[in-house]
Amino acid sequence: MKHTISVLVENHFGVLARVAGLFSARGFNIDSLAVGETQDPEVSRMTVIAQGDDRIVEQIMKQLNKLVDVICVEDLTAKDIIERELVLIKIGANATNRNDIMHVVNTFRAKIVDVNPESMTIEVTGSEGKVDAMLELLRPFNLREVVRTGQIAMARRDAIKSPCKTAAAKKTKNKKK
Repeated sequence: MKHTISVLVENHFGVLARVAGLFSARGFNIDSLAVGETQDPEVSRMTVIAQGDDRIVEQIMKQLNKLVDVICVEDLTAKDIIERELVLIKIGANATNRNDIMHVVNTFRAKIVDVNPESMTIEVTGSEGKVDAMLELLRPFNLREVVRTGQIAMARRDAIKSPCKTAAAKKTKNKKK
């Protein structure tokens, strides 16, 4: 089963390596990993997508919570979430196929971000399913390069009620003391 795990961490050197190492030490492959600062520059959010059964994910979450730099771990898998991925696609394009490519781009509400005589670069943002569907339609046009950011996700519920929001606030308050 695919799991979406959100991890709030202190923004320190080596935290990413420790978190990724914990997954690999247990033979658990990470399908996608996206990391970035939150509204607080001292805190980063990691969104980890991985395949595994519930028992293994529960163990990994417990181990993550034991890491010093980890503020909060939340399994978003069964929750109502908003998920997005950014993808850049470089595709072979010429005068004969540009209109067909532009039709696919417009259908998926993507953007053409670069054009030259031999290729086009397209930017698409959306769910994994949307991205995969667009790539499938563009495949016949000679995909030259695909760069994916990895999935990011957050719960739809009010962030004030989030257990991670509460944990992050407590961590910040304790630092100021």
